[in-house]
Amino acid sequence: MIKNIFSVSAITLVSRLFGFVRDLMFAAILGAGPLADAFFVAFRIPNQFRAIFAEGAFSAAFVPGFAKVAAERGQNAALVFADRIFAFLILAQLVLLVLAFVFMPTVVGLMAPGFADDPVRFPAAVELTRITFPYLALVSLVILMSGVLNAVGRFAAAAATQVVLNIGIIGALLLAANFRTPAHAAAWGIVVAGLLQFLVVTADALKANVMLELRAPKVTPEVRQFWKTFLPATVGSAGTQIAVLADTVVASYLVAGSVSWLYYADRLNQLPLGVIAIAVGTVLLSEMSRRVAAGDDAGARTAQLRAIELTLVFTLPAVAAFVIVPDTLMTALFMRGEFSANDAMQSARALAAYGSGLAALVLIRPLTVTFHARGDTTTPVIAVAVAITVNVLLKVLLMGPLGHVGLAVATSAGAWINLALLIVFARRRDLLALDERAKVVMPQLAVAFSVLALALVASNTAIAMLIPGRLGAKVELVLLMAIGGLAYGGALAVLFGKRFLADLKRLRRGIEG
Repeated sequence: MIKNIFSVSAITLVSRLFGFVRDLMFAAILGAGPLADAFFVAFRIPNQFRAIFAEGAFSAAFVPGFAKVAAERGQNAALVFADRIFAFLILAQLVLLVLAFVFMPTVVGLMAPGFADDPVRFPAAVELTRITFPYLALVSLVILMSGVLNAVGRFAAAAATQVVLNIGIIGALLLAANFRTPAHAAAWGIVVAGLLQFLVVTADALKANVMLELRAPKVTPEVRQFWKTFLPATVGSAGTQIAVLADTVVASYLVAGSVSWLYYADRLNQLPLGVIAIAVGTVLLSEMSRRVAAGDDAGARTAQLRAIELTLVFTLPAVAAFVIVPDTLMTALFMRGEFSANDAMQSARALAAYGSGLAALVLIRPLTVTFHARGDTTTPVIAVAVAITVNVLLKVLLMGPLGHVGLAVATSAGAWINLALLIVFARRRDLLALDERAKVVMPQLAVAFSVLALALVASNTAIAMLIPGRLGAKVELVLLMAIGGLAYGGALAVLFGKRFLADLKRLRRGIEG
């Protein structure tokens, strides 16, 4: 499991690096003006539909179902089950595409109502969304193929699809001079990337001999169970996306640039979520589903605890950086071209607010897997519903006094509520309990985080006092990364060195045996 997590994380990290290059190009070419706001809405709308119907809900219902059929009746029967879902998915996407194209002005009006009276942002958002929306159909098929590949233990190709997406957009931006605007270039790049993503997973499916066939839609007991778990999972995914949608809706009423400031801050916030949380969740869902289907409940719990520990080890440095030195991060990474010093400052304020809830956001994924692996997609919906209600109410209350920062604060508050409820529900059903190792590791991680935070605060203060303004933001960021890395790495070495060496010895003995 750990090997697969690192494999997915490594590929996802490459994707995020390409995504960072993409965002640098966005900042330099589009900046944070009206056309940028319109494009980010056009980019977000199909992605939100994808996250609701394709990625979140679909994976939660499909992977455990596939694992169960494979365990009971073999892989061939599981592939027939996947073929049936493939047929239903194609039909659903065709209907959704037709409806979206006809009613796109209404869709954009609902997603970004503040654009309605804007003579630039509204028509641009409608036109750009019509270009990007077919990506939803393509990526839905990609996610189905990825689910099959993940269920049979193949993760690399599915993870690589995000690299393809970013490369496609970067390539289109490099050719922006041949399009009406850079936003149009990026929009077409998204569609082309969707085609390439489908080719990547199709090639791997053919190699693994798990390529799907187009069969007539048929409601079998397995398909019926899929829909039974898919519908509540959709509600849960929709609830999560309501928070993201609420950011766009409310920000569209704020000053121009608010949507873009939140976008750039969220891009950094998404780095640990993508590289760590999603990678862990993807592998853990497959691992726990197989173990639960085989009756190995103890093994499933152990896998989950180790995954949570690994998640925290790599997430805590990001939490410290986002909360303590967000201004240095945003200035060093994005302030160039059309992205001004004020844009960097406003994005930094949002990043600090997002960072306060980052630990909760990354832990929600492995905690949700606790239920999804057992075919329960309803319980997480309850947690999401309560958290989203609080989230949206806080957005409305805080948008006045805090502006776009209030939206990020509300997102973080909702994440902590969601996580707390998942823990309570799991404990009540005896699905989550710390073993002896976790009881030692968790406090040690808290100590390592404290050492890192103190090092960042002290070094950031020293730089500001001793050499104010003499170092560029990029040099400051490199210094802070070096100091923070040494502090955190040193703390981990002292606290976990002996345990790590003991694990290596056990692993070696197991291999030799």
